[in-house]
Amino acid sequence: MSSSAPIGVFDSGIGGTTVVKELMKSLPNERIIYFGDTARVPYGNKSAGTVIMYSRQIVKFLLEKKVKAIVIACNTASALALEALKSELEVPIIGVVKPGAKAAAEVTKSNKIGVIATHATINSGIYEDFLHKTDPKIQVFKKACPLFVPLVEEGWISDDITRQIIHRYLDELIDKGIDALVLGCTHYPMLADEIKKVTGDNITLVNPAFECAREFRYLLEENGLLCEVSQELGHEFYVSDGPKAFAELAESFLGEDIVTRANVKVYNFENDDSILRTYEIKRSV
Repeated sequence: MSSSAPIGVFDSGIGGTTVVKELMKSLPNERIIYFGDTARVPYGNKSAGTVIMYSRQIVKFLLEKKVKAIVIACNTASALALEALKSELEVPIIGVVKPGAKAAAEVTKSNKIGVIATHATINSGIYEDFLHKTDPKIQVFKKACPLFVPLVEEGWISDDITRQIIHRYLDELIDKGIDALVLGCTHYPMLADEIKKVTGDNITLVNPAFECAREFRYLLEENGLLCEVSQELGHEFYVSDGPKAFAELAESFLGEDIVTRANVKVYNFENDDSILRTYEIKRSV
């Protein structure tokens, strides 16, 4: 596999762009092909079998794009599908859970760590498993926050309702005396500023997206796949539905020039002969 080949990144929706943002900082020479499964978001209330099936479909699509390595920019898919995909793939693949757990263990002083995520990620116990393997003395306090994903997908980042829901979810974790909080869903960093207003300065927010980007760089280096020179071809963004809404949110987070230059293409998994069409971003002058 050539080091100039693109890297593949996928998530259940818009949240994976938090990982893309960190990858762009850490790996400025890499081309990224991103897939957001916006037609089937959220993954957090799906069964393990369904998440694995969706993940396999997306990985197949990315491999058809000749990617050299893959990032699962979704905590739920990382928790439920990563090990199955590892055993099936020849290209390197990494998830966001282990890097995030490792970072939380490094920053905690009280050995009390909070983890917020989707129901599927919380029920999998994967963060707890990683943290206890790192240090058995660590206490893990978990909370599923299913409403955070639709709030982000709707663009309700700074909103009174959002702030009320943050309090509703997090007040009990704060009362436990945690000093680190893992944002265990790639959508959640988009709410980091509002979450920080609730948690205060005594609790460190851990963004697995940042940690994943750092570890992914090491993975590329170890496999001789790190691209050392800038490339003319740009990033590509694919979604399974709602390209306009995706483009608007992605532009606000990644930058208008990045998303506009790449456009957003729609790929539909409903049929074996999947439909591919392009959403051209148009603006009135």
